Amino acid sequence: METPFPPFEPNGPDDSARGPRLREIPLRLVFPNLITILAICAGLTGIRLAFENRYELAVAMVLLAAFLDGIDGRVARLMKATSKFGAQMDSLADIVNFGVAPALVVYVFALDQARSLGWIAALIYAIAAGLRLARFNVMAERENKASWQSEYFVGVPAPAGAMLVLLPVYLGFLGLATDRTFAYVSSIYTVVIAFLLISRLPVWSGKSEGNRLRRDLVLPMMLGVVLYVALLMSYTWEVMVFTVAAYLISLPFGARKWRRKYGTLTIEEPGVGDDDIGRHI
Repeated sequence: METPFPPFEPNGPDDSARGPRLREIPLRLVFPNLITILAICAGLTGIRLAFENRYELAVAMVLLAAFLDGIDGRVARLMKATSKFGAQMDSLADIVNFGVAPALVVYVFALDQARSLGWIAALIYAIAAGLRLARFNVMAERENKASWQSEYFVGVPAPAGAMLVLLPVYLGFLGLATDRTFAYVSSIYTVVIAFLLISRLPVWSGKSEGNRLRRDLVLPMMLGVVLYVALLMSYTWEVMVFTVAAYLISLPFGARKWRRKYGTLTIEEPGVGDDDIGRHI
């Protein structure tokens, strides 16, 4: 008959046989990951809405996903809740929100009329976004970072690429005929944006710590931001077209500034070398 009492253990209870103990995690560590999950849900919902021909809501959800994906890292840093798990979650969310979702939305809206050519263009963009994000992750993991990395991106960043590739959808909302010619032109435009993502074009990031604003320009800048948001709420698609055009026009000026400072048209320092590729595959 088994005794109801536990056996005597002279060296104390053996906790190793009980498995790992569950430890409590502070809520502040969970909150940034919840934002990332919401961003993934918004991106996937945008895809569903596009297939249901609810295009304006689809674009709004993709842009919301991009916004949430852009603030989760900042929220984590403000709350001192950064973690390797959160970084991996954010990286996986990026390919959905900045690669797959925009590609499928623009394909369903315009590129499908170009048949296989439109689908190939959407594939190229999604793959380019994945390559762009992989290169960014590899460069971010380097211990010794170049000084220019705080001021320039190598190629157009993925969030901006998602905004740019949706230009055919914005134009369609403004009444432009989405016929087969429009589909072919949109396919070419999508491929161009894909190549801008994976290019070595120096793109000014505006994150340099040396950038300071004169005191007398602070209030006009704040007023300009308020005006932009107000116009965006009232004339959403017109403002988005203007924003895309302004961003594309700014690219040569960023490259020109780089050339004056470093003497080259592109960033020649290797972003992903053979050792990086072999180590991270």
